[in-house]
Amino acid sequence: MYSGRTGESIDTIYWIEGEYIPEVLKEINHFMRDWRSDATMKMDPRNFDIMAAAHRLMDVSEPYMLLSGYRSPQTNAMLRSKSRGVAKNSLHMKGQAADLRLKSRSVGQMAKAASACASGGVGRYSRSNFVHMDCGPVRTWGG
Repeated sequence: MYSGRTGESIDTIYWIEGEYIPEVLKEINHFMRDWRSDATMKMDPRNFDIMAAAHRLMDVSEPYMLLSGYRSPQTNAMLRSKSRGVAKNSLHMKGQAADLRLKSRSVGQMAKAASACASGGVGRYSRSNFVHMDCGPVRTWGG
């Protein structure tokens, strides 16, 4: 379901019969690591549910391109110093967010699908061509 900046990809089932599969979650945690520092964190699987549900709603076979999953506090501070769009207490640092892109869908289409899940935050970053999805409070922003 996901491909990353480093050419890695992951297309796997992480949930069976109402249970998350621990070994697969560990693999996803590694995949979603902070690529700048190679730091990992236990990601919140609720965010995987949101991303998977939005992906199904868009009826695509193309995997998401993962731009940012977990961010260490150091990486977040560095990004924040370069951009006004990076939150000081970003959910990326808690393992609860992902910035995603699809070649076959627009930012608007992706954001609409994620918002339809009514399960977390959805940010539109049209100029940078990605959508932020998180499992925090339900809210939207961006254009």
